[in-house]
Amino acid sequence: MKTNKIIALLFLMVFAFSACETEVEDPAGLRGVGVIPSITNFNPAVFDVKDLANTFIQFDLDVNTSTVSEVKIVVSFNGDKKRVEIKNFTTFPSTVQIFAHEAASLLGIQISDIDPGDVFNFELLTVQGSDVYRSSAAFNAAAVCKYDPDFVSGAYYVVSDDWDSEGNVTLTVDPDDPYIIYVSGLAAMDGVNEDQGPLKMEVNKLNFEVIAEKTVLASNAFGYTNFSYQGFGILNTCNGVYDMNFTITVDQGSFGQFSFKFTKL
Repeated sequence: MKTNKIIALLFLMVFAFSACETEVEDPAGLRGVGVIPSITNFNPAVFDVKDLANTFIQFDLDVNTSTVSEVKIVVSFNGDKKRVEIKNFTTFPSTVQIFAHEAASLLGIQISDIDPGDVFNFELLTVQGSDVYRSSAAFNAAAVCKYDPDFVSGAYYVVSDDWDSEGNVTLTVDPDDPYIIYVSGLAAMDGVNEDQGPLKMEVNKLNFEVIAEKTVLASNAFGYTNFSYQGFGILNTCNGVYDMNFTITVDQGSFGQFSFKFTKL
């Protein structure tokens, strides 16, 4: 499979298409009339699965118009869309604090039944006159373990069915920033001389999302130059697993985006 991707890059051509404008009636009706509330200053942004009786999330809520008289916050669990209202605010800006046990109780969930990786889904509704709008302001808060840099680094085994590759890599914590992780061995998994790198990944301390900045891992690979990885993903702080998506490129073009799973050895 990987050989096909490498060969395909030799024949890659980019086509530009121009499209003419056509008026089409939107079957969903009128859009863009609801106000989108501002959500800022998350801290914390996740629930501590080891302390669900006391853990909470907190953020600042605001709207920039007087047409909104109220903002309602609804919650569901693991994307099941069984929504219940958990908070409402009529004064802005406001600081919002939501406890895990509070959300669980409203949804009829025992906190003892919440597992690592379970997610509470929050959506914000705006009241404007006699109308209620479901805004695009929405976010998830996962039940996770506290971040331990020693636990999420060291020897890992990586598998990518998409890229048709697997092997051992080493994750090293930056000595000055525990949320920066360096990955060595991704190019070597493909039998490439990894003379550049390592790949730099930064973990978001609030929600443990991971961003991997574009990094050249090898000067030469498969007959191409500057073999590079760049991507994003999520870290499960309870088991140390990274689920990543990497775009793999060379100077001559892109192989595409591929999923990788990092499992701690």
